[in-house]
Amino acid sequence: MAEKFGGQFSPDAAKTAPGAGGKPVYDAATRTKAGGRVNLLFFAPLLFVLTAFWQEPAGMALDLAAFALLILAAWLTREGVLAQEAYAARKVARRPAIPRKIFASTVTGIALFVGGYVPGGSLLNPLLFGVIGAGLHLFAFGPDPMKDKGMEGIDTFQTDRVARAVDEGEAYLSAMKDAILRAADRGMEARVERFSAAARSMFRTVENDPRDLTAARKYLTVYLMGARDATVKFADIYARSKDAKAKADYEALLSDLETNFAAQTQSLLSEDRTDLTIEIDVLRERLLREGVKPTV
Repeated sequence: MAEKFGGQFSPDAAKTAPGAGGKPVYDAATRTKAGGRVNLLFFAPLLFVLTAFWQEPAGMALDLAAFALLILAAWLTREGVLAQEAYAARKVARRPAIPRKIFASTVTGIALFVGGYVPGGSLLNPLLFGVIGAGLHLFAFGPDPMKDKGMEGIDTFQTDRVARAVDEGEAYLSAMKDAILRAADRGMEARVERFSAAARSMFRTVENDPRDLTAARKYLTVYLMGARDATVKFADIYARSKDAKAKADYEALLSDLETNFAAQTQSLLSEDRTDLTIEIDVLRERLLREGVKPTV
């Protein structure tokens, strides 16, 4: 569906601005790399389909197999890029369980070998095609992260709990984003996005220190579930009646939630700094007992 263009200098800029004061909705947001080159990988295999039906049955089968393998490689590449972006966005992260981009390079090499093979012909040329294609794919997209990041001294059981809680929270935010589209109001879509940014800021804080999960649990589950349900009901009502009061009430709810999420996030950060101060004081006291004078 086409959407009306809006921006900072549009007549309705105050309503459609992505964030307060013209600031971006989510400071840590970056443009995804799962587009452009990755999308081209889904179109390149079409060459094998175009040539498949002009060959003998054996050649046609090989070309169609190459097409299917290249589509699989393109999907693996896209999933691998998305997984690496999620890994890079976090200070504490585990390496992807499956090295998707490495698998994609391998599948690409196999596909090019199959597509370049001529029944009864030499194996050298298709083998070169496969090796070169796999190498170029790996060079273009790089390998997957192969080690955990920031996991030193972290309880893996706690990180698993945090991961499940964050995934549940992301599911609620995704449902809100999908539901608000039915209201057909770009201002409210931007408002939901701004609230999502506040929620994701808490997600990142909890991920960096899994001990904060207990204090943030109700925000990641109960509050986000309620926000999702309210969004669904508002979207249904507003899509039918364009009720101004319902819009004002819903917007006030989002404002209250956003304020509470931001305050709780700051509280979690303050508690983390307090824990650090306690650790420093304890270490300094021990040093003093051993006769070491502090430099400050």
